Amino acid sequence: MAKLSYVNIFAQDIVALSGFYKEVFDFMEIPEIRSPIFVGLNTGLSCLGFNAPEAYGLLKLADHADATGVKFLLNIDVDTAEDVDRLTPIAVSKGAKLVKEPYKTYYNWYQSVLLDPEGNVFRINKML
Repeated sequence: MAKLSYVNIFAQDIVALSGFYKEVFDFMEIPEIRSPIFVGLNTGLSCLGFNAPEAYGLLKLADHADATGVKFLLNIDVDTAEDVDRLTPIAVSKGAKLVKEPYKTYYNWYQSVLLDPEGNVFRINKML
């Protein structure tokens, strides 16, 4: 059976953006895999990777380096609805932009929708 190991985000500033996710969600850096163009964070179940723009060329993706618009939605599950309420303003104080305040969805989740400091969309979720 396959499993998701990493979700990688292309970032203009891999140190600052990985630091944002470390600070808000208390994810741990994986120092053994850090390089000048990559930072990895352990989220507990999988990992987040942050690739510098130079990685586009290494991966033969240079033609896709100027992508615009929302290309993925990162979901971060928390233990309680109160955690959604607590972490949302912390994320905003660290540079996130609130898109949609915490709310109960029609599919019975409690979540907020935000943009990280580089404009990538993420949700803070609790399945009710």
